Amino acid sequence: MNGPRRRADVLIIVPAYNEGAALGGVLEELQREVPNYDVVVVNDGSIDDTAAVARSAGYEVVDLSFNLGIGGAVQAGFKYALEHEYPIAVQMDGDGQHPADQVEALVAPVRAGECEMTIGTRFLRESGSDYEVDFWRRVGIRFLSWICTTVTRQTITDATSGFRAFGPRALRYLAAYYPADYPEPEAIVLLNRRGFPIQEVPVRMRPRQAGESSIGGFSAAYYMIKVSLALLLAVFKSGPANETA
Repeated sequence: MNGPRRRADVLIIVPAYNEGAALGGVLEELQREVPNYDVVVVNDGSIDDTAAVARSAGYEVVDLSFNLGIGGAVQAGFKYALEHEYPIAVQMDGDGQHPADQVEALVAPVRAGECEMTIGTRFLRESGSDYEVDFWRRVGIRFLSWICTTVTRQTITDATSGFRAFGPRALRYLAAYYPADYPEPEAIVLLNRRGFPIQEVPVRMRPRQAGESSIGGFSAAYYMIKVSLALLLAVFKSGPANETA
């Protein structure tokens, strides 16, 4: 994954699968709001113009040969961050749900050494988010957040949020070991079990700006069952012991 030399101390990782319609706006907003941070787009085997949009905007692209899913794409971003020696990385979606002006709120606690991962949550009152989540999706988020809260003994309100920041220890761990399918809730449990401090940060979010979510209908029920089991199994997983120093 060779690429340009690191310019900043923060890398924004944008995993994207067929997000060509929304990605241009996401990258423009990043350039406007956080121009001093580096950005890499992980093109997860897209069959649309995702990679072309990113390159035409002047951003580094990691092309995956085929669609690995969100877990594989984000882990590729973590590996890129380690290879280029970034101490902090931010994960944000390529569909426009995560406003770039909220990135600094996620980075600040990690930079201050308060935690190794921040989770952007739309469900704390302070977030000021008016993004309405449909009923069944909200039920699913609350259920998975309840499991995470129970297992970690820490209040988690938005376990499925893909808007996060990571410190150097969390990056080393997750670059070596990261769940493949819908990994966000499981990563909370894994990092907690390894003793990494986690904070939730209130952020605004909005509906995706183009395309459709891959989770809906029957797939939503399947997702709930699969992730619930993964969370319970994560209690007994430790991952690579040599990646926590």
